[in-house]
Order: sequence, then C-alpha cells, then structure tokens
Amino acid sequence: MSYLLTQLVNGVSLGLVLGLIAVGFVVVFKSTGVLNFAHGSVLLLGAYLVARLHPELGFWGALAAGVAGAALVAALINTLLVRRVAEHDPGVLAILTIGVDILLLTELTRQIGNDVLDIGAPWGASVVGAAGVSLPASRAIAAGTAVVLFAALGALAARTDWGLAMRAAAADPDTASLMGIRLSRTSAVGWGLAGALAAVAGVFLTSYPTPGVEPGVSVVAFAAIPAWVLGGFDSVPGAVAGGLVIGVAQALAIGYESELHFLGGGFGEVVPYAVMVLVLLLRPHGLFGQKEAIRV
Repeated sequence: MSYLLTQLVNGVSLGLVLGLIAVGFVVVFKSTGVLNFAHGSVLLLGAYLVARLHPELGFWGALAAGVAGAALVAALINTLLVRRVAEHDPGVLAILTIGVDILLLTELTRQIGNDVLDIGAPWGASVVGAAGVSLPASRAIAAGTAVVLFAALGALAARTDWGLAMRAAAADPDTASLMGIRLSRTSAVGWGLAGALAAVAGVFLTSYPTPGVEPGVSVVAFAAIPAWVLGGFDSVPGAVAGGLVIGVAQALAIGYESELHFLGGGFGEVVPYAVMVLVLLLRPHGLFGQKEAIRV
C-alpha cells in the first residue's frame, strides 16, 4: 500500500509541474488564439539560463534571470513574429511557432553540446517522507510552488485589469479593442507569463528524475500537451486537472511497468497520449472545454 501511495503522490507532484506548462499553453491560446509549439524550447531556454548563470549569481539570482529571460523571449516571439501574421489562418501561426521551436532548440542544442548542465538547485537529491510515503524534495517543492503559482494566477485573472482585459480579448477581440483594450499589450503579457511559468517548470524537470539540463528536456515538456488538450484548450482549471490526470497515469504506468510488460517496454512514455485519445473519444472538447455554439 505504501508503494501505491508513493506512486500516487509522485504522480500528483509530476502532474502539478505538467499543469504549470499546460497553463502556459492556455494563457497564450486565450490571449492570442495561437497554438504555441515553441513552448518547449522556451522552457529549455529558461532552464539553460539558470544552469549557465548560477555559478556567478547563485541559484536564486539565476532563477530570477532565467524566468525573466524566458518571459522576454516568449514576449518577443509574439511581438516580432506572431503579431505580424496575426490575420492569417491559425494553422499558419501554429506552423510559425514550430519553426521558431526548431530554430531555438537547434541553437540551444549547439550551446549545450554533449554536456549535462547542473542547475545548482539547493535541494539536491534529498528525499522527504511522511506516513510511509517518500518523495524527492524536488517534487515536493515543485508541488508546493505550483499550488502557490496557480493561486496567484487565479487572483491575477480575477482581480486585475490585465485579467479582465485578457478575458475580454479572448471572448471578442474586436469589441475589446473598440473599448480601449490594447490587444498588443495583453497578448505580450500573456506570452511573457507563459514563458515565465515554463521556466519555473523547466527548473523542476531538470532537478528530477534526471538532474541536469540537456536538449531532451524540451521533448519531455511536450507531455504537457495532452494535459492541455484534456483540459479543453482554454481552461486554466482544466489544464491543472489534465496535468494531474496525466501525471498520475504516467507515474502508475512507470511504477508498475513490470506488471504491464505485455504492453511493451517504455509504455509509460506513451501513456499521456493514450489517455488523451481515450478521453477525447468520450469528450471531444476535453474535460472542461465548452462546445462552441454556432448561430445561423
């Protein structure tokens, strides 16, 4: 029983990290309507900056610089590229972000080379435990951080002018613009916020289970896409719920891989996508997505 509880707790903590990444997808989609496939490389950039800067700035200074750098690059992607083709089909914008992802990932891969860069996290490889359940300190801190950030994001969306502007822009951008809302500023803040969340998630992904920054981290980050899709594309609570579903499913699949050997080795890596397909067969609009009403 303690093993099962450990896997469940581990899955919840992983799910909260995936939720951070998925919420970034949601914020970009709500503020600009773009499927941002450059999100994984922005996450890698944030972790890379922390790894490069922590010897000079210390971990916390490097973390601040990494979060700010990822937010700035994400905002620039929107301002310099996405907004210039904003009138095009959403498919064109999605392909544009794929191109940006390839370029940014290629450059980061060149910079990292064959190295695995240490981020200098102060919690190291320590483990915490209670009631027979053990959990890496990185995962425990990640879970607590994610909960705090989700609460802050909820307050930001509900109680600030930017939150109101983003909701208005997502509902009807033309009317929002006529009412004096600067769509360019709203979208830039949305992209920057998504980049900052990605950088925080990147730090935790590179702390455990394989410490260190290497190019494959951006691929791991894409496990959050099923969480985003499960949540319904434009729902922050849905993204969090989707992250929890994917995290628990993946943790259980990996933890009980020996009992699931008939499914083949490495099944845990494809579980997020298998769960996504299964849920979408039952709820095509995701767990929290709303079916769009079309009036004729």
